[in-house]
Amino acid sequence: MVVDDVDDGGLSRLFHALSDPTRRDVLRRCAHGDLSVSRLAAEYPMSFAAVQKHVTVLERAGLVSKQRRGREQLVRTEPEALARARRALDELEALWRGRVERMSALLTQESPTSRPPARGPRHTEDQDPTKGPER
Repeated sequence: MVVDDVDDGGLSRLFHALSDPTRRDVLRRCAHGDLSVSRLAAEYPMSFAAVQKHVTVLERAGLVSKQRRGREQLVRTEPEALARARRALDELEALWRGRVERMSALLTQESPTSRPPARGPRHTEDQDPTKGPER
């Protein structure tokens, strides 16, 4: 599946980055304004290096960008990457809704009289099912 200019690998990186609650929180915090990596690190009960790794995963997925301002690296949320994720999910939803609608239409078209007969010989009350057919 391809959404705009994002290939399957790009979508995998995008959804992998979004799968972690800390990374989603970093996105939310940075959506309100650019934050330095050190400011972000102060908000979490983990090391600076661990927060830096989370930011790197987000950056590789295109969800954030970093800009050096003096001694700090400011992290900014990239809304277009979130829009790509939304489009990918919308496409999947449309695909599955179409499949469900087609199955539903097929099931409503089938009436009890249009079902094919059951396969195999039918036994009457006069026949013993343990014996072969009478000749």
